[in-house]
Amino acid sequence: MRMNRKLKETTLKFLELNGFEELSAVQSEVLKYTSSNKDVIALSKTGTGKTHAYLIPIMEMINPQSDKTQVLISLPTRELAYQVNQNAQVMKEVFPDLRIQLLSGGTDKKKAISKLEKAPHIVIGTPGRIKDLFVSNALRVDFVQMFVIDEADMTLEYGFLEDIDAVFSHMVKNPEVLCFSATFPEELNSFVKKYLSNPKIVRVTDKKRDPRINHVLINCKHKDYKEVVYDILPGFKPYVCLIFANSKDEADATYEYLQEKGVKALLLHGGLDSRTRMKAIKDLKAKKYSYVIASDVASRGIDIDGISHVISMGLPEQLQFYMHRAGRTGRNEKDGTCFLLYKEDDLPAIKQLNKKGINFTAREFKRGSWKEANNPTKKRQIKTNLDEKQIVKTLHRKNEKVKPNYKKKKNIEVERIKRKKRREFIQAKIKEERKERYKQNQRNKSN
Repeated sequence: MRMNRKLKETTLKFLELNGFEELSAVQSEVLKYTSSNKDVIALSKTGTGKTHAYLIPIMEMINPQSDKTQVLISLPTRELAYQVNQNAQVMKEVFPDLRIQLLSGGTDKKKAISKLEKAPHIVIGTPGRIKDLFVSNALRVDFVQMFVIDEADMTLEYGFLEDIDAVFSHMVKNPEVLCFSATFPEELNSFVKKYLSNPKIVRVTDKKRDPRINHVLINCKHKDYKEVVYDILPGFKPYVCLIFANSKDEADATYEYLQEKGVKALLLHGGLDSRTRMKAIKDLKAKKYSYVIASDVASRGIDIDGISHVISMGLPEQLQFYMHRAGRTGRNEKDGTCFLLYKEDDLPAIKQLNKKGINFTAREFKRGSWKEANNPTKKRQIKTNLDEKQIVKTLHRKNEKVKPNYKKKKNIEVERIKRKKRREFIQAKIKEERKERYKQNQRNKSN
């Protein structure tokens, strides 16, 4: 493992458990300053290893023997907090006595208070819930040594900066502050000036981690995701292909289905015990498997070179997590492909991703070859096979007597011809689709 050997043995073990081969640029830069107890503002894109850019320094400074809360990690959404919590849980495989507590909205407040009776070493939560428990005197922050604000731009956008301010302003000691963000809005300046002491600004352009991804839409129509996954596998030869499921149950079902079909695959999700997960990571790192069925949570810590393809079985609830999935491939200046399997209900979300700059192509794997398919992100251009001769004849019809508005009348005539041809084309398509549905129903009955 090509790691900085100055790191503690416990940190190196944590990195090994996560399958890391080397630190990313943002991780190396942040670690360089946190080892000197400097406040840091890290500006880096999704997929560059931001989460572990603060989990690694935490591993270096945490003291599991203490009875105080030493680290506070704030994230703007429950889903993000949950994901980071799952990544942080790997720390307990190194430090069994480490106490990590997730605090987020939507959970019972009384239960949250009871879990804080014995101070957790690390608190991960949303700003509103952290503030609520702090105001209720359930959470003590006066011994916090490191305060992490992840997705700072989103935190500002959601209006949560005031909640963080309320907690921060009551800290007795000024903790080391790590602020992570994809962008740095002007409005963050006042907060930074108030609480960060001469921060080091880390702007990272990590070419190795800047994904080069082809996004391909696959319409599942009436089929289950796992069936479509199996159908398209012969259409490409991956070095390593990550297949993302939206739940552990879906991952298990897909794994079993592919096993029955004779596809050798690796299963990796948060429901696996520590030993099984460790073996799965090692097998993946050793390139023993070409297909890996994973959950979002399990995949966030994976940093393996050679992932050539990603299959997303539908979209995650939080659209930004689609980029986390896709960002597993296309690294180290190599091209990658992310297949997004979708159904009609996914179209509004797909169009949102398209507006955010993700350009999709649409394809289908049919009779052993790839073919272009209807792209729902593009405006459908109906090929009407208009009768060009008829239009030309109308435009160039001789007028022995030039009547008033004759050009306007010619244009109206041309539009009438076009509308007629469009109607004929659409009616033909409707008949064709009805025939196809009838054939499909007959096939379903025979099965």
